[in-house]
Amino acid sequence: MSEIPSTTFLQRLRAAFLASAKALWPKPFSIDYRERLRASCGAALGILVAALGGIWLAHGSGDAGRGALAAALVAPLGASAVLVFAVPASPLAQPWPVIGGNTLSALVGIACARWIPDAAFAAALAVGVAIALMLALRCLHPPGGASALLMVLINCHDFGFALEPVLLDSALLVAAGLLYNNLTRRRWPHVERAVAAEPESGHLRRLDLDAALARYNQILDVSRDDLEALLEEAEAAAYQRTLGDLRCGQAMTPAPVTARADMSLRQAWGLMRSHKVKALPVIDNQHHLVGIVTVADFMRQVDLDAHEGLTHRLRALFRQAKSRLQPAAHTVGQIMSRQVRVSSTDRLLIDLVPVFSEGGHRHIPIIDGQRRLVGIITQSDLIKTLYAAVRT
Repeated sequence: MSEIPSTTFLQRLRAAFLASAKALWPKPFSIDYRERLRASCGAALGILVAALGGIWLAHGSGDAGRGALAAALVAPLGASAVLVFAVPASPLAQPWPVIGGNTLSALVGIACARWIPDAAFAAALAVGVAIALMLALRCLHPPGGASALLMVLINCHDFGFALEPVLLDSALLVAAGLLYNNLTRRRWPHVERAVAAEPESGHLRRLDLDAALARYNQILDVSRDDLEALLEEAEAAAYQRTLGDLRCGQAMTPAPVTARADMSLRQAWGLMRSHKVKALPVIDNQHHLVGIVTVADFMRQVDLDAHEGLTHRLRALFRQAKSRLQPAAHTVGQIMSRQVRVSSTDRLLIDLVPVFSEGGHRHIPIIDGQRRLVGIITQSDLIKTLYAAVRT
């Protein structure tokens, strides 16, 4: 019996260890194998161009022995190649950060190696000053820190080393990146778009993004334009998930109250009042939609310039309808709107937003393939359905 607690404790310890290890394991990159192959081949090509070009330009020969290669190529260039070809959209991987970051940091490292006797202090100061200089000159490049440190480690005192091979290697890598990235449909350099006038409407605006970045107060390894594009894509995906799949059939009121063309105005008005609706679709014997009568249609029949109240004027209209002397407007068919904006059950609900907001419509009958009435959507139905979808 004494072994059971021990076994349980070991199982819990093992589960906790596995959970911790799983949390430390990075998530997979969201790129396909074609992009992985493109980045790997590009980095190999970039280093090859820098190595052969550096040897030939510096020594005037094609001898690619290890000694010549060590003199013509600097190690931080490998990290630069990762950025240029694997993450070409990064602000840290653009031409000026690659050239300026590596070269200026190498100059800082050489100065520290020459003028600071203590090697450890020189190494620390070289990396710190290099970062400060790169930030000031907008050329922050992570391999630049390695360039500054390398100059101290090899105790380089020659400022010319920052020009050849550091500057030369960086320029050759940038040339290879310009050719390869653009040939493989990766825009490089990633130039920031010009700021255009923003529309007054819209969920996400540049000022909102700028304010959020200011509060975040950290350098992101993604350009501002790309971040904006990603947020717009995410917003579009969220819209499609919440609103994009809603259909009219999900928002409509089925089996609405209807009228017939030969129904008297008094009966139609009574239906509207008893059911508390402001429109009645008008159908024929086969349930086909032939028109719609609304409160506005009734109001057009009333003399609105008269001083009597609305109720008095409507009663006068119904008395006139009962009179045989003036039979001009005594049935629904005589005042209804025959040109009706309709929709189908499978139509996207979001398509009706401009119909309601800009077209001046208040009621949209829903019909089937045989033009038979199956429901109606009002502004209230639209707002209620969209609000419910956003909240979920």
